[in-house]
Amino acid sequence: MALDKQTVAKVAHLARIRVDEDELETLAGELNGIIHWVEQLGEVDTDGVEPMTSAVDLKLRLREDAVTDGDYPDRVLKNGPSTEMHFYVVPKVVE
Repeated sequence: MALDKQTVAKVAHLARIRVDEDELETLAGELNGIIHWVEQLGEVDTDGVEPMTSAVDLKLRLREDAVTDGDYPDRVLKNGPSTEMHFYVVPKVVE
């Protein structure tokens, strides 16, 4: 797929990027180079390659899930303007 000056101008307009007329040809060449490089990536044989989320194989450290704070709902509910039965009361927003 090759981009011409008109296509680059349209993409620049859609992206709200101001590009001078004399820069369109240069930008088209650069974008064509990027597209060619991406097309080359599609030719790489990736059969048997595991997907990865990082270049470094790391394991997350797990910690015990323990409550270390809380158990004072009355103090927390004092921050709200209106409460009822240990809940905040808010205005109805959906009918």
